[in-house]
Amino acid sequence: MTHIGILGAGRVGANLARKLSAAGHHVTLGVRETERGPGRSPEDPAAGTSAPAVPRVPLADQRTTARTADIVINATPGDSSLDRLTGLRTELAGKILVDVSNATRDDDDGLPGELCYPGSSLAEKLQATLPDTQVVKTLNTMLFMVMTAPDSLVTPPTAYLSGDDEHAKKTVTGLLGDLGWQPERIEDLGGITTARATEAMILVVPHILRRHGFEPFAVSLAR
Repeated sequence: MTHIGILGAGRVGANLARKLSAAGHHVTLGVRETERGPGRSPEDPAAGTSAPAVPRVPLADQRTTARTADIVINATPGDSSLDRLTGLRTELAGKILVDVSNATRDDDDGLPGELCYPGSSLAEKLQATLPDTQVVKTLNTMLFMVMTAPDSLVTPPTAYLSGDDEHAKKTVTGLLGDLGWQPERIEDLGGITTARATEAMILVVPHILRRHGFEPFAVSLAR
């Protein structure tokens, strides 16, 4: 059993927490102090109004979550992830950081707009800022519900991997298996710089959502 800490308890974080907990991992959802609500214990799964309650998954502050986990998943809003995680450099040292976020600025309708790091990527920025952490980018090319239910799509989706550490990518591949991803649907693109390609795929997402609504889909490789 692996202790997994998920930073961010919104739809993405809560969705991943449910599936990973059901797969037998010990999962903690890391939230900001303001998300816990007054008078709540950090271990109270019903704490706060911004953090969805996930049965059997405790809440803690993000620093504690990062410090006590074996593997940390970044599910915080991508436009603020770099600032948030820079402050957790000590807690994240020596650990695998799975980055599933996309760093964009919101358009007028609230959907993703332009990239925050054109010519680079959030994953690259995180790896440069956290040199003692093994950053692996994945699951950022689909709507959140597909992350834990890849078989729900008619066309098999692709989960891309980017990262400099081969052992870290192998470990993350195992976690993807626990989320329902078959090995043949996982595409290792190479080093962390390849994350700029998958993060740029977010640019197609708002156009699809405006035309078809919030229906599950993934940007996938067809063979």
